Amino acid sequence: MSVLPNAGSQEPPVTAPRMFGDPDLDRMAMQYVGNMHQYRENIVIPKSNGPVKIKTNEEKYIETAVESCGFKCAMACVMGYGLGAALGLFSASVNPSMADPFANEKKQTAREVFREMRATTHSYAKNFALIGCVFSAVECTIESHRGVTDWKNGTYAGGITGGLIGLRAGVKAGVIGGLGFAAFSTAIDYYMHSR
Repeated sequence: MSVLPNAGSQEPPVTAPRMFGDPDLDRMAMQYVGNMHQYRENIVIPKSNGPVKIKTNEEKYIETAVESCGFKCAMACVMGYGLGAALGLFSASVNPSMADPFANEKKQTAREVFREMRATTHSYAKNFALIGCVFSAVECTIESHRGVTDWKNGTYAGGITGGLIGLRAGVKAGVIGGLGFAAFSTAIDYYMHSR
């Protein structure tokens, strides 16, 4: 082992292990790497969580992309579109004008019925996609600003989203929509996290 002098310090000289056999290389390795033996005792691996798995860079990139606000907004938009399409299709199928085709003086053809069902389904799907995208964007922005993930983010986002949607019909409708959407978001969040 070679001894490294510590210039300007009152500490005893640090002994470097002979890694390369050359005192200059050993000194340089000690300068840049340091004494690796002193850290081995401080590593604690919890045994209750199973084997430790170190994530690769690709896994880290995918995790970062999935947790980004853009991905969350896109997924909320797609899922909202699908849910809205399903509800729109159901709503169009139970529409009274379609339930009794003989009620109208003019009979509708099958093509007109399908065209009307498609328009209703598409309208519902667009509205739900817009609501999902706005809610997700607002919630992600609030969560990023607060730095906390809890039920308040969904409540605040629901209030803002409901207020923005209801504001198209006036201030009173905006307040009622904000309060209703906030209560709904809080109830859904409570139900999801209590299970």
